[in-house]
Amino acid sequence: MFFDMMRDPAILVLCSIALAGCSGLPGLVLRDGTLGQRLASVAALTSSLLALPSLLYLLIGGGEASFLLNWNLPFGPCEVALDPLSLFFLIPIFLIFPAGSLYALGYWPAASHSSQRSVTFFYGLLACAMALVVVSRNGALFVMAWEIMALSGYFLLVAEHREGEVRGAGTVYLVASHLGGAALLVLFASLFMITGSFGFPAAGSLAVGAGLAATLFWLVLAGFGSKAGIMPLHLWLPSAHANAPSHVSALLSGVMLKIGIYGILRVISFFTERPLWWGGVLTVAGLGSAVMGICVASAQKDIKRLLAYSSIENLGIISAGIGMFLLGDGTGNQRLAFLGLAGALFHVLNHVIFKPLLFFCAGSVMHATGTRDLDRMGGLARRLPYTAFFTLCGAVAICGLPPFNGFASEMLLYLGFFGEARAGQPFVALGAPVLALVGGVAVISFVKLYGIAFLGEPRTAAAAEAHEATGTMLAPIALLACLALTGGLFPQLFLALVQPAMRVLAPGLARAAVLPIAPVWFALAGVSVICLAAILYLFLKAKTGGSAVSAPTWGCGYLRPSPRIQYTGSSFGAFFSSLSGSLIRTRITVGQVAGLTPAAVRLSYHPEETLLHRVVLPVLNVLGIGCAFVRRLQHGEVQIYILYIFVTLMLLLLWVH
Repeated sequence: MFFDMMRDPAILVLCSIALAGCSGLPGLVLRDGTLGQRLASVAALTSSLLALPSLLYLLIGGGEASFLLNWNLPFGPCEVALDPLSLFFLIPIFLIFPAGSLYALGYWPAASHSSQRSVTFFYGLLACAMALVVVSRNGALFVMAWEIMALSGYFLLVAEHREGEVRGAGTVYLVASHLGGAALLVLFASLFMITGSFGFPAAGSLAVGAGLAATLFWLVLAGFGSKAGIMPLHLWLPSAHANAPSHVSALLSGVMLKIGIYGILRVISFFTERPLWWGGVLTVAGLGSAVMGICVASAQKDIKRLLAYSSIENLGIISAGIGMFLLGDGTGNQRLAFLGLAGALFHVLNHVIFKPLLFFCAGSVMHATGTRDLDRMGGLARRLPYTAFFTLCGAVAICGLPPFNGFASEMLLYLGFFGEARAGQPFVALGAPVLALVGGVAVISFVKLYGIAFLGEPRTAAAAEAHEATGTMLAPIALLACLALTGGLFPQLFLALVQPAMRVLAPGLARAAVLPIAPVWFALAGVSVICLAAILYLFLKAKTGGSAVSAPTWGCGYLRPSPRIQYTGSSFGAFFSSLSGSLIRTRITVGQVAGLTPAAVRLSYHPEETLLHRVVLPVLNVLGIGCAFVRRLQHGEVQIYILYIFVTLMLLLLWVH
C-alpha cells in the first residue's frame, strides 16, 4: 500500500501523460489550424506544469506508486508504476515536449504548413507513448507503447513527404524500428517463458543460466541499442534527424534516444548477477560509437546531420558509462561503478538539455536562411545575435567545456577512467584518452559549425537577409541555455536527481559511494571561465573601440574579393576528413564542361558514411531485387492463389509422410 500523499502526485503524473496524448486532438477537429496549434501548446505546457513538480517531489522524496489496470486481456492485467528510474526518465519528456510545442508556434505555424495538424497530433502522441513505455511494468503493454512511439515518430519524420529524401529517411527509420521491435518481442516472449508472466520481474530477482542470459543481453542490445543509436545500429538516425522538422528532431534526439537507454537499464536491473563481459561490450561499443560518431560529424556540411552524428557520440558516452558501471559492479570496485553510473545518468540529463538547445538553434538558422547547408550561410551573428549567443552556449556545453553542464558529467567519467590506472586495472584507463580524443574532435566540429554559420560574411543573398527568430522560438532556447549553465555551475542539483535513480540498479551503491571531487570546484571553475571570458571581451572591445580607418590594400590578385573565397564547412574540415577516410568519403558531382566558351556548370560534394553507403545500402539493394522477384508471384488472380495453396499442402503431406 502507498500513502495518499504519494499517490496524489503520481495520479497527477498519469493525468499529465493522458493530457499530452490528447493535446493534438483539438487541431484535428477545429477548422482554424492556428487555434488548434495554440490549444495544443497550452495543453503541453499545462501537462508539464502538472507533471514536473510531481516528478521532482516523488523523486527527491523517495516516493513510489503503482496502479493495476484490470483489462481482462489475454496477456493479463497491466501494471503501471512510478519508481525512481521511471521518474528520472519522465523528466526529459515533460521538459522538451512543452518546449518543442511552444517553439513550433513560430517555427512550424499552421498558416505556412499544411501538415501542421498531423505534426501537432503525433507530437503529443509521441510524448504520451514514450511516457507509457517508461511507466509500463508489463511486457505486452510495453511493446504496444513502443510501437505507438515508433509509428508516431515515423509520421512526424515524413511531415514533408513530398521530398524523396524525406520519404527515404522515413522508410529506413520504419524498417530499423520494426527490426528493433522484433528483437523486443522475442525478448519479452523469452521472459514470459522464464517467469510465466508478462509482468516485469522485480529488480535483482531474475536468475538464469549463462547461455540464456547472454541471449537476453544480445536481444536487449539489438532492440534498445538500435533505438539509442549505438553503432552499427545507428543507420536510421542521421537521415531521420536531418529531415524531420527541427522541433521534432529535438524530441527524437533529446528524448527518444534516451528511451533506448532506459530500456537497457530497466532490463539489466532484472538480473541477480550481471556478467562482467556485458560491461566490456557496452564500454567498447560506447567508446567506438563516440569516436566514429564525432569523426563522421566533423565532415558534415549539413548543420542538422552534424548534430545528428554528434548525438551518436553522446549516446556512446552514456553507453560507455553504463559499461563502466557493470565493470565496477562485476569486480567489486564501488568507485568505478558509482562514477560510471552517476556519469551516465548525469550525461542523460545534460544531453536532454544541450542537444534540443542546438536543434532549436539550428531550426532558427534554417527558418532565417532557408537552408541546412553550412556553405550557404555566414555572417549570421550580426543578423541573429540571440540565436548566435545561445548556439555558442550549446556548442560549449556539448564539447564538454566549463562552465556548462557537459563538462561536469564528462568529468565524472574521466575520474572513473583515470582512477583505474591506480586501482590495478589499467586496461579500463585506456578509456580516458579515447574520451579526450572524442572531446578534441567535438571542438573541431563545433568550431566549424559556429564559425562557418555565424562568423565572416554572408555567402548568399538569403544569409544576408536573415532575420532573428520570434519570441516563441527564443523562449525555450533561452530556458535550455540557462539550465545548461546551471548544471555546469551547480552539478549537485542535477546529481540530487541522479542518486535516487541509481538505487534501482545498485541499492547500496548510491548510499555508500561519494563524489571524489567536491561540487563547489565545478562552480569555481565555471565562474573563473566566465570572468576570464568577460575580461577578454572587455579588452577586445576597448582595443577596437577607436574609429576604423579604411584604405585600399593589395588584394592578392583579386580586384574584387567575394565572400565565396572564405573557408567553407567542407574546406575547414578537409584535413581531418582525410584522416577519417575509412569512415567517410566525399561524393563529388561535376557538370560537363564543353565548348570553347563553356557555360557555367555546377559542382556539388556530399560527405557519405562508408558503412551505410558501401555496405548496408548495397545489401539492401540486393534484397530489394530478391523481393521484386518474389512480387511477381502476386498476380492478383484468385485461381493462382488457390493453386499455390494446393501445391503447399501437397508438399507438406509429402514431407510428413
